[in-house]
Amino acid sequence: MAHDGHDVDVVVVGGGIGGLANALALTRKGLRVRVLEQAHEFGEVGAGLQIAPNCTRILDQWGLLDEVKSLGVLPENILMKDAIDGGVLTSLDLSDVERRYGFPYMVIHRSDLHGTLLRACRRAGVDLVNDVTVTAYEQAEGGAVAVHAGGREFGEIVLAADGLRSVARRIVSDDEPVSSAYVAYRSAVPFEKVADLDLHPKDVVVYIGPRCHFVQYSLRHGEMFNQVAVFESPKALAGEEDWGTPDELDGAFAAACDQVRAGLPLMWRDRRWRMYDREPIMDWVRGRIALTGDAAHPPLQYLAQGAIMAIEDAWVLSEHVGAQDRTGSVDWDAALAAYNAVRPQHCRRVLTTARAWGNLWHHDGEKREWRNAVLRDRDVYDYSYVDWLFGPTALTPDQLSPMFPQYAGDDTQA
Repeated sequence: MAHDGHDVDVVVVGGGIGGLANALALTRKGLRVRVLEQAHEFGEVGAGLQIAPNCTRILDQWGLLDEVKSLGVLPENILMKDAIDGGVLTSLDLSDVERRYGFPYMVIHRSDLHGTLLRACRRAGVDLVNDVTVTAYEQAEGGAVAVHAGGREFGEIVLAADGLRSVARRIVSDDEPVSSAYVAYRSAVPFEKVADLDLHPKDVVVYIGPRCHFVQYSLRHGEMFNQVAVFESPKALAGEEDWGTPDELDGAFAAACDQVRAGLPLMWRDRRWRMYDREPIMDWVRGRIALTGDAAHPPLQYLAQGAIMAIEDAWVLSEHVGAQDRTGSVDWDAALAAYNAVRPQHCRRVLTTARAWGNLWHHDGEKREWRNAVLRDRDVYDYSYVDWLFGPTALTPDQLSPMFPQYAGDDTQA
């Protein structure tokens, strides 16, 4: 498969949430975009994900929030509980969160969010191409090229949304994914399968415990129930290859409270997700090739910001394109430089804070007692720790400090 001539402005490599978000955002600015996806069909695997106001704000601007609301759930609270004794440690009133930030906190099936973006791309006229595996990237006069078995795709820019093990990342960094030694099991089942359990169907509930945590929330207007079980794998720590096995899952939660142990038999045991991130890098652009989404900043999941950061990347780049004087062509060098000036700074903070937050969740012994006391003492309407995350996305470094002066120059404060 090859396309002759320079018939698109932008080539996006990867048809996941981040790739489709970029394609939609740039098409909305009047650009011609082609998405190259290696799978035979566009789709997503997994179960639920959480989308905070910094994401629903963007979906609203793109005219997609009503559709997303029709598919997802607007929970009432986030409850954090101790995984051992089941006691409530702290909470977040999500109605108040919406009042503060202007947009809702939602949960949605990953495939439903992906499907919404896919339908929007089709309506917008994005050229969506399957069965293409990009193996290399090249700079070209006036643009860049994505190389694959069937030929070469030219764009004025090429955006690499090719995930955790991105081929394009090698252009800017020789780093490798970092294993956390944690593994996730998931499940999404019809609600009637859990109706007899002691649940909070209108809330997101996070049980945090020694080297493990367990998450529960409803999906698809309460018709499905989502669970995520995450634990540190002794086999991974010992350097064994086959780690995160079902016997380790059961062992990790053997001392958990009744509510957690009641949910464990429903986990999908034929698949698991090993948890990796990468060290933050501060340069995502080489010439006309730019990283986006997990290719640039794969996080650990503790802030529930992975898909959100990818959508933010798309919005920020497209806003820089749209802010230019339109003379029939885009100053891509200026747009990519502006994107590269602000997004790595913000995403570095998300990655490092996610690691710190995960460590806090997984304390044991005296540290667990200290953590529980700190969380119980928290004012539930104190938003100082999430204003930087849920507030409006900064477009330029100069806009970051006035929006959130308490975080200016600080990329590690949790």
